Amino acid sequence: MKKWLGILGVLVLLCGCADKEDVKVNDSVSKDNPSGDLAPLSKKTKVVIAEDGSASGAGFYIADKKGYFEDYNIEVEFATFANSDDMLPALASGEVDIAGGISSASFFNAIAQGIDVKIIADKGHNVKGKSYFSFVIAADKQNEIKEYSDLKGKKIAVSTKHALDDYIYHQMLEHAGLKEDEAEFVLMSDFGNMLAAIQTGSIDAALQIEPLITQGISQGIHVRLGDATDFAPEAQIAMVLGSPKFMEEEQDVSLRFMTAYLKGVRDYNDAFKKDIGKDEIIDIMTQYTALKDAAVWDDVFVTGLDPDGKMFIDNIQEQYDMYKKNGAIKGEINFKDAINTEITEKAVKIIGEYE
Repeated sequence: MKKWLGILGVLVLLCGCADKEDVKVNDSVSKDNPSGDLAPLSKKTKVVIAEDGSASGAGFYIADKKGYFEDYNIEVEFATFANSDDMLPALASGEVDIAGGISSASFFNAIAQGIDVKIIADKGHNVKGKSYFSFVIAADKQNEIKEYSDLKGKKIAVSTKHALDDYIYHQMLEHAGLKEDEAEFVLMSDFGNMLAAIQTGSIDAALQIEPLITQGISQGIHVRLGDATDFAPEAQIAMVLGSPKFMEEEQDVSLRFMTAYLKGVRDYNDAFKKDIGKDEIIDIMTQYTALKDAAVWDDVFVTGLDPDGKMFIDNIQEQYDMYKKNGAIKGEINFKDAINTEITEKAVKIIGEYE
């Protein structure tokens, strides 16, 4: 039975080598072609998605709930894994078709050691000025900490070492003009514990995530310190990962899957950027994610999801380079082989670029 992934997984590539079909788009909606673009598959096909209910999986949830996968005769199954170490081999072998994850040294090491997964589309980035993943400081430190440089000598909680959080932390230090030994890095894996630690005064600041950022602000525990896009405007936080088998040998399925996924992502953007159908999308998000309070969805800074699936590819390489420089990565990765956005680009051609 196919299982699932953990929240901090890692990257994967999309490789669309041999086209299995000459895709013809029929833009007429009918019982035989409910999508109005690609004809449905001739038989119902299951696609297994490793997803943990994180907000960045919005495109999957919305496409599932609104029937975009069903339009192509695709049935999705959400699977869970205890950790990414179990998920990656399952993804590489084709036991799982699609997954989501973030970059980390352990992920890159897995690829360097021969675990073949593909990085295919965006699954999370910070929106300029409205980062869902950003620094907060204790509310009673506002007169003391006004700029990033004021974090000198302060205790700062970060959830991981040699992973995305660590990369964001070091980008902040560089922006602030601080050396690594001029602030105290406090490894704290649980974001909820960060909230409590700021409240008790055992730390001064934290690299926190929504909805805990909004929750802490409403409770008077902490306040935002600027915005992560002040110093990392193009940080690739999460990616859609694909099984090589699914992306290369089942392109008739993977193309339809990606087209449906992007339709879900576009509904998400319509809701949170244009206020179109927002109540419906929030209702879907409360069903699929751990954030069940619809009112909070109106207040939080939501995950950025590119409606055309575009990633900050150069930044993925930049994160890898930092982990390698710090000695956390053994071996080398061929990023031209690991990242392939062909299916994503083809799906955009079918449904057009997002306006």
